Amino acid sequence: MTGSPCEPERSGGAPYRRDKADIARAQAILDVMRDGDLADLAGIVHPRGVNIEAALEPVACRVPGPAGFHATAVLLRHAFEGLSWSVNTAVAGDDTLVTHATMSGRHVGVLYDYDHSGQVTGAFPPTGRTFSATQTHWFRFLDDLVIEHWANRDDLRMATQLGWLPPRPAYVVRMLVATARARRVQRQGQEPVLRDQPASSPGNGPKPGVRG
Repeated sequence: MTGSPCEPERSGGAPYRRDKADIARAQAILDVMRDGDLADLAGIVHPRGVNIEAALEPVACRVPGPAGFHATAVLLRHAFEGLSWSVNTAVAGDDTLVTHATMSGRHVGVLYDYDHSGQVTGAFPPTGRTFSATQTHWFRFLDDLVIEHWANRDDLRMATQLGWLPPRPAYVVRMLVATARARRVQRQGQEPVLRDQPASSPGNGPKPGVRG
């Protein structure tokens, strides 16, 4: 290994970059997910951009381009007050930017689980608790815009901090009630959070993933 700690060398290629510009770029993307509008997202997401993590989110989140990313952002903002990401470090190479970040917020709205057809399979009613958990986000770029995103998250830590695990009997009842309500809304052709969006199968969307 000949690369420095800040620039580890890759076999057969140029060293990765890890500098303030990469950290700032990653923070800017996550800040838009925190509180940006559709126009803001159009400035960072490619028209064909895909969020791999949206495969188990509402159909509206699986739409390519800024609209799909915005739908995911709306879900997260509904569930978490004071939603934020703090970038710890970032590494860039070729067309890809990878960041290690800490996500935090307060659980104030229902967060839903979905299957691959876009139907609600579970619900986590608000507990009012706060959380802080680490994540890694991978962004691939085309024409300087995000063309693909995927992530790894410490969901177990988040679930423990928010009181989802271990589930208390009273909370399990709340989960079942919230799930039933959401399914009723979907049977009426709407989404429980994205009320102006239809609840229907997206056909061929992003590959399987987890909530983004």
